[in-house]
Amino acid sequence: MATMELTRDAVARLVDHTLLKPEATDADVRELVTEATELGVLAVCVSPSMLPLRNTGDLVVAVVAGFPSGKHHSLIKGSEARLAVQQGAAEVDMVIDVGAAVAGDFNAVLADVITVREAMGDTAVLKVIIESAALLASPQGETAVVECCRAAERGGANFVKTSTGFHPAGGASVRAVELMAETVGGRLGVKASGGIRDADTAHAMIEAGATRLGLSGTRAVLDGFPVSS
Repeated sequence: MATMELTRDAVARLVDHTLLKPEATDADVRELVTEATELGVLAVCVSPSMLPLRNTGDLVVAVVAGFPSGKHHSLIKGSEARLAVQQGAAEVDMVIDVGAAVAGDFNAVLADVITVREAMGDTAVLKVIIESAALLASPQGETAVVECCRAAERGGANFVKTSTGFHPAGGASVRAVELMAETVGGRLGVKASGGIRDADTAHAMIEAGATRLGLSGTRAVLDGFPVSS
């Protein structure tokens, strides 16, 4: 594959600048928004309890639902997503029931996604976190990744997303992104998130098919890209 030429500004427009630490304060989130504006990123991603956000300007506001375990009842995830949208979120990143996927119950994954989509309506973007590292390490392996992406698409998602960044199995990998991109075929976006801490890794994820990046150390990643080509 030919190496893609990526500038700092171009990569910034793919970034969800993320703060999901349990100890995050209102002051931390205000700082996140300020930094996101300075860096020129697309979006900020925060916990739903931090909504509504102030002074976000042109930034897209994203939140998580069923985070980080995914072991919430689907109706709870749906209610969380609906409230977040009502409070100003334009995007929701929901976590699937990873255990259902590991067990091969992809109908349960589909039902989970449908429930959240129906609850939050069709005006906001829905990203489905499949926890790809855990799936690749499961007996289902790559099949689980593919089937979860198919379920997400059937359920009305706009994106599939690799990881929460909180699972001990790890975060995004090039192989997971490749599988996900091949499965959704450009019909959905692919968000790589978890463990992307430098420009080389970010570049590899984009080359593999990622159309969005979830980053907490955004500045360090962007500083590794040239200002202009």
